Amino acid sequence: MQTASHVLDRVLVLEMVRVTEAAAISASTLVGRGDEKAADAAAVEAMREALNGLDMDGTVVIGEGERDEAPMLFIGEKVGTGQGPAIDIALDPLEGTTICAKAGPNSLAVLAIAEQGGLLNAPDVYMDKIAVGPGYPAGVIDLDKTPTQNIEAIAAAKGVKPSEIIACVLDRPRHEALITELRAIGCGVVLIGDGDVAGVIATSNPDTTIDVYMGIGGAPEGVLACAALRCVGGQFKGRLLFRNDDERARAAKWGVTELDKQYDLTELARGDCIFAATGVTDGSLLAGVKRMRGKMTTESVVMRASSGTVRWVKGEHRIDA
Repeated sequence: MQTASHVLDRVLVLEMVRVTEAAAISASTLVGRGDEKAADAAAVEAMREALNGLDMDGTVVIGEGERDEAPMLFIGEKVGTGQGPAIDIALDPLEGTTICAKAGPNSLAVLAIAEQGGLLNAPDVYMDKIAVGPGYPAGVIDLDKTPTQNIEAIAAAKGVKPSEIIACVLDRPRHEALITELRAIGCGVVLIGDGDVAGVIATSNPDTTIDVYMGIGGAPEGVLACAALRCVGGQFKGRLLFRNDDERARAAKWGVTELDKQYDLTELARGDCIFAATGVTDGSLLAGVKRMRGKMTTESVVMRASSGTVRWVKGEHRIDA
């Protein structure tokens, strides 16, 4: 088990929940209103305010974009009081903005923290991903294998037929060939509209029946998902995908020079780390924010890699008249 960090004090575990709660509550006021930008902006502002109240010297390494693209929580932004430990932060104040705008399932407020240098400073590009939960032999998944070969390897390790494996895939035109190949070998495919952090985490929860996550999604979300898998167990492989020279230059700016590298779980999220998420809308991982007379409720999860501890936190928040 990973040694506990002297930097990540256990007090920060519950403080991270307060941060994701603030973002989720703020975004929840815009669930189903059809305005993705407004919902995202509300979550960003609330998360930033909560982070700035903490005694830490925080640096956003995965954020809303670069300074010229995001007014708040941009990559490189300093958060916290500046007094306290140096911490790297990966965040997505509203994972699943479209989901939130349409009142769909699995919209979350998410963040992960680690010691300085513990999280890959991934550029905002695509990443080819494959992930499984705990209990499999090392190396069971590999992006250099075909989807069929990966499913066969997972099935063999699980002691079942490939037709008994369930894969989670983002419902995107770019995945048409992947979905066709998976279904051709009898594999079940769970299509999700958005929210691939929740999709990756679902592989670690037997109740979801999802065995593997496959496909192309955002690189920042890949780092966040890896922080969670570090805490609960599992395997992840990721490879950055670049569509043009501008994206390659962006990667170089943040110190990523091995453009074809297949990253392992511990290369994306190293050392001790803490992952926290709060539900905005109901989903497979968490219940969403609920409003009722005089109060609202939240459901969150917070995990720590060094201890393997997973805490489920139900919050009740008073609404002042």
